Amino acid sequence: MEAKKQSAVLIVEDEPASLNLLASYFTAENYLVYKANSSAQAEKLFSEKVIDIILMDIKIPGKTGLELTREFRSRSGVGIILVTQKNDDIDKIVGLELGADDYVTKPYNPRELTVRVRNLLDRVKYRSSTGNNNFGDVKTVQFGDWTLHIGKRALHNSDGNEARLTEGEFQLISTLIQHAGYVLNRDQIMNQMKHRDWFPTDRTIDVMIARIRKKLGDDRTHPKFINTAHGTGYIFVADVAYN
Repeated sequence: MEAKKQSAVLIVEDEPASLNLLASYFTAENYLVYKANSSAQAEKLFSEKVIDIILMDIKIPGKTGLELTREFRSRSGVGIILVTQKNDDIDKIVGLELGADDYVTKPYNPRELTVRVRNLLDRVKYRSSTGNNNFGDVKTVQFGDWTLHIGKRALHNSDGNEARLTEGEFQLISTLIQHAGYVLNRDQIMNQMKHRDWFPTDRTIDVMIARIRKKLGDDRTHPKFINTAHGTGYIFVADVAYN
């Protein structure tokens, strides 16, 4: 019987004790682990190895984790989890805006960390194997002057402009499109996205909505596509055509 392929995790952390501790967590969970203690080393490993998940501290020598997030996201759909300090709310939000899928705060719980990585890995593998988000045989979805290409996970408008979507953004807009005309609260959106556990103060959904609106050129005060149901959630208001 063919051995099951190990999933590869790249850990980017400049503090040796934390780096080795994280590596031991994931080695024990049967992941193939690559370690980097600087941005240069992380870039080298990312270019040379097949990486499934990146677990990256924001504050590292050289380029910051936020800069690397932008760089890696522009090149790949790899899963990215940022490690932040407890009170770094701005870094968390900026990281999500740049394309990170999730974040954890120090001090982290090893079990929670491995669960988050496993859940993100499931989403990354699902995207890679199917290229869609419960769209069946649908290849494109049209709304307004935009076309969502399911397999490419990208948006194109009638002027030929392209907007690439992160995994989280793709899942979010897919969820809203599939429930067009209906208000979805944040709980319902998170459940549909299978994103992660969250709390009422969590701004993950709001941050991703803002990113999607920016890519669509959708004015939140006069939206053509995603409307805010104040105190409730969001609704996709445009007409949708499946192809």
